[in-house]
Amino acid sequence: MGIKTKLNPGGKKTFSQDVLKIEKCGPTEDYLTVIDVPGIFRNTEEGVTTERDKSLVLDMVKGYIEQERTIILAVLPSTVDIMTQEILNLSEKYDKSGERTLGVLTKPDLLTERSTKSVICDLVNGKKRPLNLGYFVVRNRGADEDSKDGLLSQRREDMFKEEPWCHLPPERVGIAALRERLQELLGQITDRAFPKLRTEAKKLLADCNKSLEALGVSRQTEREQQQYLCEVAAQFQRTVRDALEANYWSQKALENQELRLITRIINITDEFNTEFTKSSHSRCFQKENGAKSAPQTNEHPEYSSQDLDPTKFPELDDVIDVDWAPTAPQADILKWIKRTYHGSRGVELGTFGPGLLLSAFREQSTNWGPLTKVYLSKIILVIHRFILRVLALSCADTKVLEEIKSFVISELLDRYQAGMEQAMLLVSLERDKKPYTLNNAFNAELHGSRSDRVLNPLKRKASTFNTEPTANAKFVNFEEIKTVVKNKSNLQNAHEDIHDILESYYKVARERFVDNVYRQAVDHCLLTGPMSPLLLFTEKWVLSLEGEKLSCIAGESRLVREKREQLKKKIQDLQGALKILR
Repeated sequence: MGIKTKLNPGGKKTFSQDVLKIEKCGPTEDYLTVIDVPGIFRNTEEGVTTERDKSLVLDMVKGYIEQERTIILAVLPSTVDIMTQEILNLSEKYDKSGERTLGVLTKPDLLTERSTKSVICDLVNGKKRPLNLGYFVVRNRGADEDSKDGLLSQRREDMFKEEPWCHLPPERVGIAALRERLQELLGQITDRAFPKLRTEAKKLLADCNKSLEALGVSRQTEREQQQYLCEVAAQFQRTVRDALEANYWSQKALENQELRLITRIINITDEFNTEFTKSSHSRCFQKENGAKSAPQTNEHPEYSSQDLDPTKFPELDDVIDVDWAPTAPQADILKWIKRTYHGSRGVELGTFGPGLLLSAFREQSTNWGPLTKVYLSKIILVIHRFILRVLALSCADTKVLEEIKSFVISELLDRYQAGMEQAMLLVSLERDKKPYTLNNAFNAELHGSRSDRVLNPLKRKASTFNTEPTANAKFVNFEEIKTVVKNKSNLQNAHEDIHDILESYYKVARERFVDNVYRQAVDHCLLTGPMSPLLLFTEKWVLSLEGEKLSCIAGESRLVREKREQLKKKIQDLQGALKILR
């Protein structure tokens, strides 16, 4: 047709696998499809056909005739040697039973010799190269003849009343006979194909419905987009609630250990508490000197922070820091207190200034900031990974998923940063303000330490008496008590008093701080508070989106819309076909 393509930029007339489809509809038209494929040729003609054309035509013909529901009309001009026609060989190859191949001999009016006419008659009568369905002889309409001219059509049919055509069976000659036989043959093939055709149609329909379902609900209008995103957000929040309440058996997705959010948070918090108790102070208090704590081993690393890899989330680089590690506390606390006291003492009588305790506590709590930042960083990593995983589980459309992440990531980072800043504020409040507490545990701890200062030396001087009724009782000479109490200088008493007050307050402040970091920075800011990152992607957030943003996130691409329409049309056609095939 001279259509220009990439393979035919010049628009030359050539062969193509593209089909020119002409539909002719009407109440009197036959319900069938006729496919006119090019004739097979062996030799090429320079400037007209090529070897590629020859292969293309042959492959095209094979592609159609190998289909079991295709009737093969082997159209053969009467003017050629029928025995050498390749289409008959191909038909025998792909239709071994001969139930689909019908020979059609054309142009009988061009035969002049009796011998050639006799050959055609022998073919029709089955004496030569027989076909199971036989041959038909038809006369072609001339190029100048009108197909609607009934008189001309009758003249063409009258030819078969002449010698030798008049001796052929009447049901084998003429267009009318061919049409009738085709209708009969088409009905037979259709009847045989019905069961398989129904099965194929049902399978195609199921595949189309599955493909349409995979596209999700239609998201072409703003309401559809809003409804779709609200469903995604609702599923996301259901998973968040179950993960925070440790209701892991409500959803199959929560069988994944990485999604057991509150369990991982609590385990990381326990790790933090243990590490904080062991390593948060710069120097060991006297009671701790020489004491070795058992190494902490995690029997269930899948629930801890050991599998966290911050390199997978580069977007968090400006918020978190997990690379810091504490050093072991030093053991020279009394020497350090002595240096600190002598470097800051004023005119006090057996006491010390209030600034000394603040300075000592600040030095002793140097590790609080870095330890807390590492802890918050691990919590943020767990929450961020959880959010991304649950978003992916809640939203099957990868395009929508990426759009959601791009829209919420900035706000997520701000909320992570708010949690980190709250934790650092707590560090500042504990370390930069004057030490103070109303906790009775402070007084109890301090009195206990002061008592131990007196009792421990006396225990070493105590004697045991085995006389009745106080067998194995320990006694201390009254003079020894006076010696223990009086032998300490004012400086020594001041140093020990600073130590005991610092130790008592440090323990109270440490427990208070760890609790506050979890409750305020973790639980309130990052987990359950109104500005928690887990509560960012909600139905309320979706409903607040403007139309343009909503369309950008949830709108379907042109390819998806086209595919959806194609699938709907195909489903409609298949449903109609199944009604016919019942």
